[in-house]
Amino acid sequence: MTTSPNEPAAPPAGRRALIDEPRFLVVLPGLFWAGNSIVARSIAGDIPPIGLAFWRWAVAALLVLPFAWPHLRRDLPAMRRNWPIMLVLTALGVAIYNTFLYIGAQTTTALNLVMLQTTMPLVVFVASFLVFGQQVTRVQACAIAISLLGAVTLISHGDPAVLTELQFKRGDLWMLAAIVCYAFYTALLRLRPQVHGLSFACATFALGALFLLPFYVAETMLGRPMPVTTTSVLAIAYVALFASVLAYLAFNRIVELLGANTAGMVVHLVPVFGTILAVLLLGESLHLYHGVGIALIATGIWLATRKPAPA
Repeated sequence: MTTSPNEPAAPPAGRRALIDEPRFLVVLPGLFWAGNSIVARSIAGDIPPIGLAFWRWAVAALLVLPFAWPHLRRDLPAMRRNWPIMLVLTALGVAIYNTFLYIGAQTTTALNLVMLQTTMPLVVFVASFLVFGQQVTRVQACAIAISLLGAVTLISHGDPAVLTELQFKRGDLWMLAAIVCYAFYTALLRLRPQVHGLSFACATFALGALFLLPFYVAETMLGRPMPVTTTSVLAIAYVALFASVLAYLAFNRIVELLGANTAGMVVHLVPVFGTILAVLLLGESLHLYHGVGIALIATGIWLATRKPAPA
């Protein structure tokens, strides 16, 4: 069988197995976004939020460009023809979402950031229904309920009373707005041009940086320039490579394979990996509620990603 000169060559079988395997892909966004929330909170006050967002996407675009270049020449016409949806997706999922998260992190806690992010799958369901009239299946509803219970168990340390003690701050409103934006990004991804994933990622990353450029300049002129320190360089390196390039490529592929409603559940892996990182890096102890919460989340995600039995 021959391929058209305009078609990309098929990847090797082993690599195709990974990019087509949702249970492998769901791990990456949860792991890298857990680190993103920790980075955002740990550098709050030291690194300006818009500056961090701008350099995140500028560096991410440069990192992807060498790999995307062979596909960009073929895919640019399709992306130009579909420029309205490209701009909407870039604004919602790249420029606005992460900037709002970083702004919110300036005035709220890491616990609140993670807690609010667990509502993402529910908001994705609402966005999918409002835009496309898509109904939630019983399996999806069961999966999200089990997974959400697991996330709440981890965040509350197994004590529901902890949730009543959360103090919501101004930053939480920014985080809620960010969640709404990313939920609509997730729902609208089905309308993206049918181009290579690397082309789409490179274009949206570059456009996201362009969107943020005037706001970054304004932030700098108003007295919050980006400091050039070891901390800022490491923070940008992490959020650009892991929380952007690898996480977004995986997440966008999950939406292709499983749809928006199921893909939104990967956010529930953020507290799972936050727990694992705290144990491994900070020496925190494991408790029974850790095992219960992680087991519930794993069950919900397994239920959502399992292949239906053949008829």
